[in-house]
Amino acid sequence: MLRMIDLRGRAASGERLDYATVVPRAAFDVAAAVEAVRPICDGVAARGADALAEFSQAFDQVVPPSFRVPPEALREAEAALDPDIRAAFEESIRRRRTVSAAELGEREVEVTLAPGARVAQRMIPVRRVGLYVPGGLAPLSSSVIMNVVPAQVAGVPSIAVASPPQREFGGLPHPSILALCSILGVEEVYAVGGAQAIAMFAHGVPLLCERVDLVTGPGNIYVVAAKRLLKGRVNIDSEAGPTEIAVLADATANPAHVAADLVSQAEHDPVAAAVLVTDSPELADAVQAELPEQVSATKHSERIRTALGGAQSAVVLVDDLDQGLAVVNGYAAEHLEIQTADAEQRAARVTNAGAIFVGPWSPVSLGDYSAGSTHVLPTAGCACHSSGLNVKSFLKAVHVVTYSHDALAEVARHVEVFADAEDLPAHGAAVSRRFAR
Repeated sequence: MLRMIDLRGRAASGERLDYATVVPRAAFDVAAAVEAVRPICDGVAARGADALAEFSQAFDQVVPPSFRVPPEALREAEAALDPDIRAAFEESIRRRRTVSAAELGEREVEVTLAPGARVAQRMIPVRRVGLYVPGGLAPLSSSVIMNVVPAQVAGVPSIAVASPPQREFGGLPHPSILALCSILGVEEVYAVGGAQAIAMFAHGVPLLCERVDLVTGPGNIYVVAAKRLLKGRVNIDSEAGPTEIAVLADATANPAHVAADLVSQAEHDPVAAAVLVTDSPELADAVQAELPEQVSATKHSERIRTALGGAQSAVVLVDDLDQGLAVVNGYAAEHLEIQTADAEQRAARVTNAGAIFVGPWSPVSLGDYSAGSTHVLPTAGCACHSSGLNVKSFLKAVHVVTYSHDALAEVARHVEVFADAEDLPAHGAAVSRRFAR
C-alpha cells in the first residue's frame, strides 16, 4: 500500500543525498489558489455582509439566518452535550491550559546594562484575534481548544471564532464547535467559512464584525491562500498545508501500532502524508502487511487508501538509525513519532519537527486531542524554521528603554560614531545636542 524508497548503500557509494527531498510533498499550489480567492476577499471588503451571503450560498449551500451565532445557540449546544464528550472536552482544555500557562513564562524581563541604563522586554497580548475552525471533511472542534486556550492564557482581550455554516444544523456551525465555545466562554462566534471568513476578520464588516489584528487556525488551501493574500493587513499564524506524520522506528516497534498511527493521520485528507523511516526491512514488511486490514476496517477507508497510495507517503529504508535521523530532520515533519529502543535519546537529537512523540505510548492522535500540547503545527517542511501555535503566538514583545543622563553620556560617543559610519549624522546629533552647552 505504501511505496518503498530504499536509501540503503547509497550514501556509502558516494551519492549526495538531499534528505529534505527524499519524500516529495503533495501538490499544494497556494499561489494559484490566491487568484481564486482574490475576488472573494475583495468582495467581502467592498460589500460586507451581502458578499458573505453570496459566498455562503455558493460554497456552503446555506445562508445562516444570522452570521453571528446567537448566544442561546451556544448555550443550547453546551447543554445538549453527551456527558462523556463533555468530560473529554474539559480534560483536553485542562491539560492544554496547564501547558499554556507554563509556556507563558515571565511577562516582563529587565536588564541593567550600566548604572541608570535599563532595557526591559514586556510581553503584550494582541488586542483582538480571529480564530478559524475548519468544518469540511471533519468538524475539528479540537481546533477550538488549540486556538482559544493559549489566546486566553496570553490575555487576549477580544476573541472571535469563525466556522463554516452547516446545512444539517440550520446554517449554524457544528454543535460540538458551538458547545466548546460556550464552555470556554467565547461569545463572539460566526457562521462563516473559507476565504470569506478570513476576509471578514481582516477587513471587518460594518455592523457585524470588527477587524482583528491576528488570524490563526488551520483550513483548506483557500483559507491558506486568503491568509497569504491578506497578510500585512492582518498578521497570521502560518500557511498550513496537508497534515503529515513521519515515524522513525526500529525492529523493536510494534507494527500494528505503527500502521495504526500512519492510518490515523491519513484519515484527515486524501493528500495527507504518512511516512515510515526504518532500518528494519522486517518491520517495513510487517507494517505493510498490517495496513490493508486496518484500512478496510475503518470508516474513511477510501480517503485513507488514497493518502497512503499517494506520492507523498512512503516507507523509507535506511542503513541505520543515524541515517534515519538525517532523513526525518531533513523532512521536518509536522508530527514525528520516535518508536525505537532508545526513543528518548533519539528524540533529543531531532532538530526539525512540529511536535515529537516519544515511545510506543505517545501516538500522534494523543496530541491531536488530550496530550496538552498544541496540534496547530508547521507543515510542508516549515518545521525547520517555524513553531506550532502557542501562547507566545498571541503576544508581542516590546522593548522598554530607560536611560538616565549619565547612562546616555556613557554611550553617547559610540552612538555618534555608529551614526557617522552609516552616514546618518542626524542620528548622532539627536544624542550630542542633549549635551551641548
